[in-house]
Amino acid sequence: MGVEQMDVDRDVTVWLRESRDKASPALKEFFTRFEDLYDRKLYHQLTVTLEEFVNLKNENVEQWFLPLYEHFVSDWEGKMNQLSLVQFVVRASKVLGDPAKSIEFLTPLHTRLSNPPKSKKDDSPTHTTETLSAHVLLSTAIASYTLHSNIEAAKDLLDKCESIMDKELTYVVPIVSAAYYRVASDYYKAKLMYPEYYRTALLFLSSVSLDELREVEKQERAYELAIAAVLGEGVYNFGELLQHPILSSLESTPYSFLPSLLSSFNTGAISQFSALSTSPAFLKTPLLVSNISFLHQKICLMALVEMVFHKTKDERGRITFEEISEKCQVGRDDVEHLVMRGMRVGLVKGNIDEVEGVVNITWVQPRILSSEQIKTIRDRLAGWSDAVKSRVLDLETVEIGEGFNP
Repeated sequence: MGVEQMDVDRDVTVWLRESRDKASPALKEFFTRFEDLYDRKLYHQLTVTLEEFVNLKNENVEQWFLPLYEHFVSDWEGKMNQLSLVQFVVRASKVLGDPAKSIEFLTPLHTRLSNPPKSKKDDSPTHTTETLSAHVLLSTAIASYTLHSNIEAAKDLLDKCESIMDKELTYVVPIVSAAYYRVASDYYKAKLMYPEYYRTALLFLSSVSLDELREVEKQERAYELAIAAVLGEGVYNFGELLQHPILSSLESTPYSFLPSLLSSFNTGAISQFSALSTSPAFLKTPLLVSNISFLHQKICLMALVEMVFHKTKDERGRITFEEISEKCQVGRDDVEHLVMRGMRVGLVKGNIDEVEGVVNITWVQPRILSSEQIKTIRDRLAGWSDAVKSRVLDLETVEIGEGFNP
């Protein structure tokens, strides 16, 4: 060990001892452990202890994040698991409270992770799964801060992250995918791109435990997802969201009606939708009120899908305009337009006989089913099974009868 390195070690040790003297009683033990593990060069145990410190439920912890990085962690960050390092510096960046300052703080490490040491064999960058994952995690944090000032620059960062996740990482750890989908959904929210928000926000929720989210964030996500589901062009599958426990966070809020609204779309219940759309809570939600015409068109499409879903294969081959008009609550003259729209958006396939005034539906878009919809399929399968058994018995009876003939 050179003299310069000895001086650095001594400076770190002095800082840890001085910090321990200043720390609150609950934190003093950690600075003692930091010093001991640092002196023994037990970097894995040191990383684990640092993570314990960061996750303490103590109001005085956050004030130590930046000093810890500057005077302590920066000295041995190269020996630290790079994903753990990024998690720590991202947490530290939040203390700054200013997106521009946070980006400035994170940029040096981002530059280093973007340009790892080159291989001695072929002079190519020595990226590893660990460094690539750390790079993506840090990039998403910078993208999150960049959304405040330059939304398209943030999108460029997200696109690069997506490329790395798709092409260079064989496995994406949940913390990285969660960070990516969180920021991606925030971008689509800012752009009012409802279908894209709906997709990425659900993927974010699939990557985290609800226990990790504050109650306020659960409520915000539940509200935003419900709005995106009903207002999103091309979003016709509501089952996954309806089955997600995040919707329960809307209970006792002004938006407690949203799960019922989603349910009405999922089952094509026009009467339920009509009642909800005139309720005080609905009328106090400007985004829904201003899009009532679109919502009515969408609920009519879902009513068509639900009607077809409840029919047998034979019944689907000849659905009259009058039945569609009644079930979907549209004029007979509007039936053809409704069915053609359903075909255009990929909800159903088939053909229309304008002369006979009938529709032949050959395919319905697969979707996640509710318990009631599953019961419908179960009952239909039971009926089919009974019909098959009856037919078999009939055939056996005929064969037995023929056997007694001379």
